Amino acid sequence: MTDESRRAGYLQLARAVLYREYLVFVRYPANAVGGIVISLFFFGLLFYGGRMLAGQALTDSIEGIIVGYFLWTLSVGAYSAISNDIGSEVQWGTLERHVMTPFGFAPVAFVKGVAKLVRTFVTSAIILAVMLVVTGTTLQIDVLTVVPVAVLSVASVLGLGFAAGGVTVLYKRIGNWLNLLQFGFVVLISAPAFELGWTKFLPLALGSSLLQRAMVDGTHLWEFPPGDVTILVGTAVGYVLLGYAVFEYTTRRARRLGVLGDY
Repeated sequence: MTDESRRAGYLQLARAVLYREYLVFVRYPANAVGGIVISLFFFGLLFYGGRMLAGQALTDSIEGIIVGYFLWTLSVGAYSAISNDIGSEVQWGTLERHVMTPFGFAPVAFVKGVAKLVRTFVTSAIILAVMLVVTGTTLQIDVLTVVPVAVLSVASVLGLGFAAGGVTVLYKRIGNWLNLLQFGFVVLISAPAFELGWTKFLPLALGSSLLQRAMVDGTHLWEFPPGDVTILVGTAVGYVLLGYAVFEYTTRRARRLGVLGDY
């Protein structure tokens, strides 16, 4: 296969996967709306329950809470985009179809994860808009700053999802552990509050700090320290490559052990 035809093939793959996500979103609106409602329900518990207990203290920090919750919804979507999807493929017995494609298992899984991440950005944007209306809060939403920072922030989580998906292929029923990790995202998003320099290299930590400054303080992308931007990009790329490597290793081991299609 020539390079030109190979590029065309991957482009067709991306289009097909994106179109599939669109069809799933349109044909099953109740499920999509249900996810938004559940996210808003938990935010309502956090907001109204916290206001009853903390009062003015919560009101003074509501902007940071909204930004953190917005990043958390993006992170959960990016993580589950690959880990839960592969887990479902294992249960349905359709995993071998991905393996037999000319693109390879990992590229197909990666494109599907990116497509689901695009859908997650749409739903999280809706959740963010509703949170702003409900709380009467105003944030600085510069698309040229918020989108790149958010994408780079959740890219590291996408890498974790890749690794989790590979482990799912190998060990099958580990859903409880995968779901537990989602709550760890809260700690990672809150990491900047601890003011520990080494937390910059953890997933979401630095991205959470920069996103807070962008949406609350109105800081633009080009106003961030070059060192922080470099670490953010390096962390995103590093965790994606690490997750991809774990995925490749675990899936190859599953094939060697003959347990790829077992459940």
